[in-house]
Amino acid sequence: MAAALAKDSIVAVIGSGAMGAGIAQVAAASGYQVRLFDTRPDAVAKAIADIGKVYGKLVEKGRMSGDEAAAANARLHRLGDLHEVDGAALVIEAIVENLDVKRMLFADLEKIVADDCILATNTSSISVTAIAAKLRRPERLVGMHFFNPVPLMALVEVISGLATAQDVADTVYATAAAWGKNPVHAKSTPGFIVNRVARPFYAEGLRLLSEQAADPATLDVLMREAGGFRMGPFELMDLIGHDVNFSVTQSVFNAYYGDPRFMPSVLQQEMVNAGFLGRKSGRGFYHYGEDAAKPVAQTMARQSRPETVGISMEPGVKNAVTEPVELRLREAGYTVTHRKPLPGAGHNEAPGFHCTGAAIFLTDGRTATERANANKHPDTVLYDLQFDAAGATRIALARADQCSESAWLATVGLFQATGLEVTQIDDVPGMVVMRTVAMLANEAADAVNQGVCSAEAVDIAMQKGVNYPRGPLAWADTVGIAHIVTVLSNLAATYGEDRYRVSPLLRRKLANGSRFHG
Repeated sequence: MAAALAKDSIVAVIGSGAMGAGIAQVAAASGYQVRLFDTRPDAVAKAIADIGKVYGKLVEKGRMSGDEAAAANARLHRLGDLHEVDGAALVIEAIVENLDVKRMLFADLEKIVADDCILATNTSSISVTAIAAKLRRPERLVGMHFFNPVPLMALVEVISGLATAQDVADTVYATAAAWGKNPVHAKSTPGFIVNRVARPFYAEGLRLLSEQAADPATLDVLMREAGGFRMGPFELMDLIGHDVNFSVTQSVFNAYYGDPRFMPSVLQQEMVNAGFLGRKSGRGFYHYGEDAAKPVAQTMARQSRPETVGISMEPGVKNAVTEPVELRLREAGYTVTHRKPLPGAGHNEAPGFHCTGAAIFLTDGRTATERANANKHPDTVLYDLQFDAAGATRIALARADQCSESAWLATVGLFQATGLEVTQIDDVPGMVVMRTVAMLANEAADAVNQGVCSAEAVDIAMQKGVNYPRGPLAWADTVGIAHIVTVLSNLAATYGEDRYRVSPLLRRKLANGSRFHG
């Protein structure tokens, strides 16, 4: 494994916008001599002054000593001419996202820097292979994709194009680690890791909204309070900007030649058409401004606590998802009695909870109505996946169209008795959290299957790059790969779309009984 660049090395950063300034700040604070260049000299001066102010605030907060801040400031230098990067060991480009402009810059840099200088691009979407293609020595160009804001976001995707030398990628990986980042290796494919694997987070939310599963505020609160995500898809899209988010989705969709897994949403296109871009325009899925009403999520009214609850479980079967639910019921004072599965339902309907005639199951990608019909048990209720069933504050339930009011309200009361807020959603396939997690895991598995990155890398990337509570493949391990495959297969059967095809790697893991981790 290659070592990081020595700390007396010169790192040149081209572009002094938010990304370039952030990279410069981190590199200088890590002990590297930093040269910052921009075609706008005033922008460089402002960036260096702003970085100095940030260091000052870090000193005030006790995160940096005064001497460390002064030394870091002294390592920041403004370049008046591009030719002054000639002594750099690493040049990082952070300019406009335009292939031709980047190619021109690197062609100029190649005439200036030494043959052993590493060239890196901070592109978030352009092929590293394409950027390097016309260079005299394309093997020394690598992607070094930071996330905004650079000083706060830990992830760096180290992207190898077809020509990138392994020792170059390894050196950049080690250098990013020396800067306190969590680097991951990835192959140059559309979206790299994060922008590819994250697409279902938005896509499934938009489809659920278009199918009237619930309103945006309700879907968002379920992803936060049940799924453990920091933000739901709609508030996150409003923050990113629908023009930006839609453009990335279009880019990935087109780059994969129309693969339906990445299909953009007509609903989001309409948001862009209307100019409802999110926070920056004052309106997206939510309204912003001093007088804007706070969104209210749907929550069921309190219901009576049912007296008893049972569970049907095959002998000796353990289930990592349902066991915490059972424990929560016991902690609420219930004696959970064991009973046989529903007549004719088979082992696929165990474990299931039973209360006042209601059969209560974790969603498997079918609707409650479909399961009620298959089991010949009208009083069927489904519950959604939770990130932490023991510590969650909310759960989503869906009832079969055939379900009686008494069985439904008893189920609501049962979960409320455990301290959970209960949200009803319409009876849509896969519900909310389960459906999203299954699709994230599926996309992550395909990325690994296609050699884009390792299973460890994709989980690190999604946790450190977009703050997911758990890596998608670690989540698949927790839920059970068999259940994830079942959910996806049922979604595919319901919709008849290739969008929900199961990754070959998930099927292989299921067949050999292995996990992604451990």
